[in-house]
Amino acid sequence: MTVESVAVLFNIRLIGFTAGTLVYLFILALILGHRRPRLFERLLFFLVLSLFLTYAGGLLETNAQIQYGSIPAATEILCRVLAALGGLFLVPLVWQTHLEYSRQVRGIKPTRWRSTATLLWYFLSVFQIGLGVLAILNPGALGWKATFVQFLFGGHGNLWLGSFICAVLQAGIFRRPTSQTERHLSAWILFASASVFVLLALDHLPVTMTALQVDATSASLVVLGAIPGFALVYYARRHDFLEFGAQRNLVYALTAMIVALLYFALVRRVSGWFEPVLPPEATASILIFVLIFLFEPLERVIGPALHRRFHERFGRLQQLTGELQETARHGDVARLISVAEDRIRVEFGLAAVRISIPRDTSQKPLEGAGGLGHAVQVPLMKDSKEIGLLEAASTGSYLTGETSAALEFLAEQLTPMMDLCRLIEEKLRLERELAERERMAQLGQMAASVSHNLRNPLSSMKTVLQVQLENPGLPLDVRRDCALVVEQIDRMSAKLTQLLRYAKPSMNGERVAAVNLAKQTAALFGRDAERRNVRLEFEYPAGEVSVLASEDALSEVLSNLIVNAIEAQPEGGRVRVSLTPNGDRLDVVVEDDGPGISPELRAKIFQPYFTTKTSGTGLGLSIVARRVDEMNGTVACESPVRNGKGTRFRLSLPLAGEKGR
Repeated sequence: MTVESVAVLFNIRLIGFTAGTLVYLFILALILGHRRPRLFERLLFFLVLSLFLTYAGGLLETNAQIQYGSIPAATEILCRVLAALGGLFLVPLVWQTHLEYSRQVRGIKPTRWRSTATLLWYFLSVFQIGLGVLAILNPGALGWKATFVQFLFGGHGNLWLGSFICAVLQAGIFRRPTSQTERHLSAWILFASASVFVLLALDHLPVTMTALQVDATSASLVVLGAIPGFALVYYARRHDFLEFGAQRNLVYALTAMIVALLYFALVRRVSGWFEPVLPPEATASILIFVLIFLFEPLERVIGPALHRRFHERFGRLQQLTGELQETARHGDVARLISVAEDRIRVEFGLAAVRISIPRDTSQKPLEGAGGLGHAVQVPLMKDSKEIGLLEAASTGSYLTGETSAALEFLAEQLTPMMDLCRLIEEKLRLERELAERERMAQLGQMAASVSHNLRNPLSSMKTVLQVQLENPGLPLDVRRDCALVVEQIDRMSAKLTQLLRYAKPSMNGERVAAVNLAKQTAALFGRDAERRNVRLEFEYPAGEVSVLASEDALSEVLSNLIVNAIEAQPEGGRVRVSLTPNGDRLDVVVEDDGPGISPELRAKIFQPYFTTKTSGTGLGLSIVARRVDEMNGTVACESPVRNGKGTRFRLSLPLAGEKGR
């Protein structure tokens, strides 16, 4: 009975070491292939590596006992070295991995004492190395303290202390979980770590234990130590914990690899059992040949799972494509590109995604830039011509073939989406332009009607008043009132003229000498600038520069900007007008030293009828914006310019080409 129990416990320990080694190797591969490794994933990798080394040392020792009976000295040293390496930094890794998980995944900032404790745990591990070196160089130097030090810092001491810390930290997560998946996983890890702590504590009590009890405790420790690994794999696979489960192809490949390893280990074991009857090569050949008959059953089992996986993945791709098509219908190409980059990055767990239309050869590739890892470049094609580029990068070691294929599929869908978006954008632009033309036509009709109905009476009134003002016998107070009325009539006439100018579109397309026209306009307001003690500066290129516009429209734009700049100066100051050719455009800048324009007002200055002047109509800058748009140019306002003051209006107008001559 005792011999059978020992054999059963030995087999349990062998199975536990094998399972633990494979499951932690499986997790190492998952972490290496993870697309967004953070500090937490790196710490988890080294923690799992410690457990893998511990189990690998135990598995090697167990197999050596089966193979040799008495373990060779070199093999025993190797097993102990693996176990020692596994337990060396186990305690600080358990502690820091939990801290990083709380910070990066749960959003809990670590306190100062926890960071100090991290340094303490690493110091104790380094201290353990020093003790180990001292024990090797001079075994008797530690004396009676060696047993205590070995338990506290080495051997089972690391496992005992690490399991205690893990149990305490997992208890905190279990009490305040962020999800049911986290709660269930922490329950399994809490159970395993607490059980390991209790068993190790009982093992070191001053109580004599039988050999069977020692073997039972050892087998239990091996099995319990593998539970966290299996729990992590299960919740990563079924519930996508930490986004490890998103790597389905990698999971399938690792599973197939482990099954193959187990089968070949079984072949070797069975070959040894049948060695008295059959040569090991014959047994191995038979067992490998048996795989042929397992292909069809395996296909029946695996086929539906792969089919479901394909439909699931294809469904997610169709959903993503539908979302992008819905975005394309809004007719905003820039927004479509931004949404596509963000959704593709989130959907596939990538570090960065960049869509360039057209392809920008000056940009650096994503791969290797800013800590990014492997990257793929998928061209966007239209009629067998490349019109853009889709780039995707991972912070992990590689992108899976599944992800690369999905990106190629999306690249094929993006091209027609872009065409649809551009067509809708153009349609919306034309509709807005048509609506604006209709609105301006109505405004023009209204302005013409108002002007016709008001200008003639106003002219008659002004004529009568001017005749009265020529009468030398007119009383002084009446003369003053008549002059005031004439002034107000002039103001009303000027506003009617400005309203007509705003409503009436300009006739562009002429070749206009911009430098000469700007000189004339600046000279026109020279007297007004001198009267206000404002210095008017003018900078222009040596040769003449022609733009596509109309003289009236360009003169109107410059006049409005210069007048506003002069009136913006409180006392003194400077107004600077400059013309600078820039490629196929002409940059016109009008700058002043006034108090500037606040951000709130800058957003409204080009709106019709918005003004901050007591006597303004609010149409000056609106006319500027309308005329510049009619000339296919752009206008921008910058304020403040320097020292919190000043305003700069920058125009960009198209130059006249050869056709304009």
